[in-house]
Amino acid sequence: MSGKDDYYNRSKQQGYRARSAYKLKQIDEEADLFERGDTVVDLGAAPGGWLQVAAEEVGEAGTVVGVDLQRIDDLDDHDVETIRGDMTEERTRHYLREAVDEEGADVVVSDMAPNMTGEYTLDHARSVHLARQAFDAADELLASGGDFVVKVFQGDDLDAFRDDVSEAFQYVRTVSPPASRDSSSEVYLVGKGYTRSPVAEGDRVEVTVEEEGDEGDGIAYVDGYTLFVDGDVGETLTVEVTDVKPRFAFAERVDADGSD
Repeated sequence: MSGKDDYYNRSKQQGYRARSAYKLKQIDEEADLFERGDTVVDLGAAPGGWLQVAAEEVGEAGTVVGVDLQRIDDLDDHDVETIRGDMTEERTRHYLREAVDEEGADVVVSDMAPNMTGEYTLDHARSVHLARQAFDAADELLASGGDFVVKVFQGDDLDAFRDDVSEAFQYVRTVSPPASRDSSSEVYLVGKGYTRSPVAEGDRVEVTVEEEGDEGDGIAYVDGYTLFVDGDVGETLTVEVTDVKPRFAFAERVDADGSD
């Protein structure tokens, strides 16, 4: 029996739903993904092995959400929310956004793989397509500074995909966990420190207030990204960004002389 087969036996003995649970454990050991109290989203989560590992790592104070087209049986030992649906559909994304709340997710992970055809070029292309879908979801759900893990098969399109992921994170590494089968071409891209928003805390930008928010504050936009500011509709002003969220930021007015 090979060493890789041992992971199957260990998963049965230790109560994990899939041997792939050890892949996430090993990725976490190398990339330091989880902290107590984190919010984690698992894309393509069935049967739930990665959900079990994430729930163990974030503890009772954390939040773990799994989504899959297949039904995910309840996890008896962990309080995990599951959503049955297609993550590319707006209805499912709406439920995911509600689950992570406005603070966003600390970690988004995906172990999705295509149905294998045996034609390597096609299987690779499909894996990259799935990985890009996971990346799009992470782009929408992650909080500033969050982390992303996604499985992809090695091949001609991997470098271009990695370059795209690198633009959204402080750095990206490629991880091949020992629990991956010897015959597998899979690798995991791990993006650390989500930085996709066009502004960062401390940035000063000139904006025009275009709308009034529900709370009476002004709404301005930077490259389509929402800024909540203290100003009236139609007013153009310089603001300093004070707090960045996944889908919006808060900014304070800066006087013409440079003082707040």
